[in-house]
Amino acid sequence: MRDFERSAMSLTFKLNDGAQIPWLGFGTGTALFNKDSTEAVKVAIQNGVTHLDGAQLYRNEESLGQGIKDSGVPREKLFVTTKLAETPSAPTIKATLKESLKKLGLDYVDLFLIHSPVVALREGKLKQWWKEMEEIKKEGLAKSIGVSNFTVEHLQIILEDATVVPAVNQIELHPYVWGVNSKVYSFCKDKSIVIESYGGLSPIVRAPGGPVDTVLASAAERLSKESGTTVSLGQVLSKWLIQKDVVVVTTSSKVSRIKEALLTASLPDLTVDEISAIETEGSKVHKRFFMKHAFNE
Repeated sequence: MRDFERSAMSLTFKLNDGAQIPWLGFGTGTALFNKDSTEAVKVAIQNGVTHLDGAQLYRNEESLGQGIKDSGVPREKLFVTTKLAETPSAPTIKATLKESLKKLGLDYVDLFLIHSPVVALREGKLKQWWKEMEEIKKEGLAKSIGVSNFTVEHLQIILEDATVVPAVNQIELHPYVWGVNSKVYSFCKDKSIVIESYGGLSPIVRAPGGPVDTVLASAAERLSKESGTTVSLGQVLSKWLIQKDVVVVTTSSKVSRIKEALLTASLPDLTVDEISAIETEGSKVHKRFFMKHAFNE
């Protein structure tokens, strides 16, 4: 049973620590990597986005913070995420987060993630890193803590000694990685770890012409007729993720795209057959576009 609250423009999922995370996160990586994200973040917030997804690795935390400030929306109405770089910039993880908070102009983040397990695993520090993350949560510098780009094996390592189960695992998730990522998806569901997807629109943005296109088009046509509005292929992909209880992290500089994305939650649901077809067709090919080294690809 999905644990969420739905309205015309909002949808939240409940994390295992009791916090609520908005279903749509505005990402400041990829297109905004190492760029000034101030205006894009401000526009996103002013058009209804409340969840901002940043990272130390993106090198734009200052502008993310400025965009938040310029939006005029009170801090308590926003959900802000940042992530620990693969190679931390300070001796302790807490020190790196304090650097991030200074850049963001915030006293705390709602969610702090280990961006990748690769370096910590290689150095035998994965469990130590997670213990430091638990201390950060205890001190209130991050309301919730989690991970990103973790496989089942990575999660099993930290869970051996964890006193706090990660609230989130943010991974690349779309139909063309469903065949391999369904394993970590199922593991996280069993552990009440919410999955966040990035790169969710990759089948139409980075790999058009693939086997899933026909299914998406058919579903978009049905939903358009049923809802009385034009439904895009991207909305179908996001709807699939929502119905898998997955948070969607995406980016757009266009107001029309932001509004379109926000409306996705209130569209009619995909049918069981449509969901099955998306996963069946998606599993016919494997295309991962990000963080291949974390998944040994």
